[in-house]
Amino acid sequence: MTDKQEAIARVKTAFNTASDYFDAPALSFWNRFGQQTIDRLSLQAGNRILDVCCGSGASAINSALRVGSSGYVLGVDIAESLLELGRKKSQQQGLTNIEFRCGDFENLGLPDESFDAVVCVFGIFFVPDMVQAVRELWRMVRPGGKLAITSWGEKVFEPANRVFWEAIATERPDLYKKFTPWERISTPSSLQALLVEAGVTSMDVFPEETFHQLTSPEDWWTMVMGGGTRGTIEQLEPEMRERIRQSNLEYLRQNQVNSLAVDVLYAVAQK
Repeated sequence: MTDKQEAIARVKTAFNTASDYFDAPALSFWNRFGQQTIDRLSLQAGNRILDVCCGSGASAINSALRVGSSGYVLGVDIAESLLELGRKKSQQQGLTNIEFRCGDFENLGLPDESFDAVVCVFGIFFVPDMVQAVRELWRMVRPGGKLAITSWGEKVFEPANRVFWEAIATERPDLYKKFTPWERISTPSSLQALLVEAGVTSMDVFPEETFHQLTSPEDWWTMVMGGGTRGTIEQLEPEMRERIRQSNLEYLRQNQVNSLAVDVLYAVAQK
């Protein structure tokens, strides 16, 4: 198995496993940031949208609601368990203009310039060769259409994230920060540089410094279990996992942490 195949396999396993918590209320940020990405695209009725790394449909379903019955949304992800969540949610809303497809977005074989907008929310950094991945997405944007890439910034659910990785370093130093791929593009300048290298022009990068509210410290552990860090958790012995959980929750309780700082970067380019 190549390095790329191994990387994709790890992400696929992590998010398939995390599907049991992925749509929990504590992870409402998926919908929040997905919707804010779509808000920046000014979608019109009848538009065709490709949403890659779509998860359970946070941005894809929002797009389907906006483009109407005459439009079309294709959501692609490698985690079938998340796609099934997306299918159920879209069916519950009576949407018939959206399709969820399992696959590697770098090898979809779709025609050039076939979408009015191509969207990738919190996913581009999972690909080892991000430049080639962005080129592939840009290829499928029609003239006048838009590419939207959303990534994490320098603060990702702090201070809880720092406390989590410190606990991992204590228990399993070999796993410390093995899953923080977004750090490659965590600043506006690095995200912009990625797009420029991939041949993308006429772009804007919008940084947002915001907070995610916790209803209780337990919300944080639900977030850990419902995201990419689940892959790290699954490599721990049960006793070790419980010690980390307890140390995380104790820190949040003692310091009365009820909101987490999070930076988000929204890049939008028009072709």
